[in-house]
Amino acid sequence: MPFTRRAATLLLASFALPATPAFANDKYPSKPVTVIVPQAPGGANDAIARIVAQKMTEQTGQQFIVDNRPGAGGNIGTAAAAKAKPDGYTLLLTVNSAHVINPSLYKNPGFDPVKDFEPVTPVATAGYVLVANNGYAPKNVAELIADAKAHPGKIAIASAGNGTLNHLIGEMLGKAAGIDLMHVPYKGASAAVTDLVGGQVQVSVQSLPSSISFIKGGKLKVLGVVNEKRVGALPDVPTIGETIKGFGSTPWYGLFAPAGTPKALVAQLQAEVAKALESADAKEKLATVGCEPSKSTPEQFAAVIHDDLPKWAKIVKDSGATID
Repeated sequence: MPFTRRAATLLLASFALPATPAFANDKYPSKPVTVIVPQAPGGANDAIARIVAQKMTEQTGQQFIVDNRPGAGGNIGTAAAAKAKPDGYTLLLTVNSAHVINPSLYKNPGFDPVKDFEPVTPVATAGYVLVANNGYAPKNVAELIADAKAHPGKIAIASAGNGTLNHLIGEMLGKAAGIDLMHVPYKGASAAVTDLVGGQVQVSVQSLPSSISFIKGGKLKVLGVVNEKRVGALPDVPTIGETIKGFGSTPWYGLFAPAGTPKALVAQLQAEVAKALESADAKEKLATVGCEPSKSTPEQFAAVIHDDLPKWAKIVKDSGATID
């Protein structure tokens, strides 16, 4: 679903902000920084985190180390980050589903998305696609819907796990199209894509970072783009919303620090990430995996989260999505 008008305006305004000098506090970082990614390697969040961590390492001279802690749709890693010391040496880089959707899916996700974190900055948005194995006959969304209606509960849709974003988007698709798809959860995006290519399942909602090499290599076909608008990496592929009016979601990925992290340190982190995202090589690497940089001030990012929590709560309720 698109950002609210308020949030979008704030994000656009952020690009006009004057450049902020990189780390004014030369005492930070004085040792390696752990960036917790609450998803398995191979997915969009992992790819984005590694691009940003590499740039932060180059810019600061200290290692920014990606620490994958998957499980429970992102809750395990997020809860670990929430409990970390608020000194800037443990950060969280997460996808919107884990942060603003999980609180509506789980009775006790193990963290409070507002009280337990200091928003630093959004980092990127990613292209998401509905992909199918080459042996599956439908070539587009309309044909998938027709096939699913003819074979209710028989078309297998793979996800990276219960409660993950591609699981929820699949649930949303089923609700919007009036079809019954058989959800098959895997332990991470890589495992889901492997079985999709192998023909064990018919379709899956996947991020472009986890699927674009298979698409470009001719091992998967794209039925439609999940985002509200067509994505630059696949400009000729229609959005699902062009078939199902009103359907669309553009996932964001953002950086957080534990609650209580000094505001000055949060501002320094935001400035350093902004510098990283302005570099030509980071933009190129993000584009290669179907992502675009996204940045704002901590206050603007907090406003996005404030708007997204009730919006996604309604989507979860309306879609009927549940954790198996």
